[in-house]
Amino acid sequence: MGGRNFQREMERTIERHRQAGEVPRLLLHSCCAPCSSYVLEYLSRYFWITVFYYNPNIYPPEEIRKRADEQERLIGAMPSEHTITYLEGCYGPERFYETVKGHEEDREGGERCTLCYRLRLEEAAREARAGGYDYFTTTLSISPLKDARRLNAIGEELAKQYGVAYLASDFKKKDGYKRSTELSREYGLYRQDYCGCVFSMRDREHPQ
Repeated sequence: MGGRNFQREMERTIERHRQAGEVPRLLLHSCCAPCSSYVLEYLSRYFWITVFYYNPNIYPPEEIRKRADEQERLIGAMPSEHTITYLEGCYGPERFYETVKGHEEDREGGERCTLCYRLRLEEAAREARAGGYDYFTTTLSISPLKDARRLNAIGEELAKQYGVAYLASDFKKKDGYKRSTELSREYGLYRQDYCGCVFSMRDREHPQ
């Protein structure tokens, strides 16, 4: 997968549907409003989108509410060619802790993060299948710190398992991350200074 251009693959998928006059339904897993901002601006021209906010890794509990509320506010404030709807998953942090058990001391970006990506993407795949969506994907690849190859490998594996197509993507391409920071300023979005889990908070406060 190392040589793949995920942005180009996504553009080909979009163009195929556009040529056919189709507007597919996309379940978009979102980690936070700032990361979703550019993705929604871009993809809402081509898809009916449901933003699926499912992040059981977030700590502390009041942080999940703050981020979820910002996500809903952004959806209500942003203009879009096709309607964007919102779906919030069950918080359930115990699922995250069980998933990453034994990896508490991993460095940021290591196996613990891979397990966390899979947990969230698998829940998105389940929701996409249950809701009859054409595609599912995640905003996570917009971050310069997130490995698009790893995310897409997980998504495509889950697509086979759940029978829903995964929209391969690397949203940081074409200045996607830069645009997300511009939109965050434009809409006055709350931007957290750590990834979200208790371990990333620990690493921020006590860097090794």
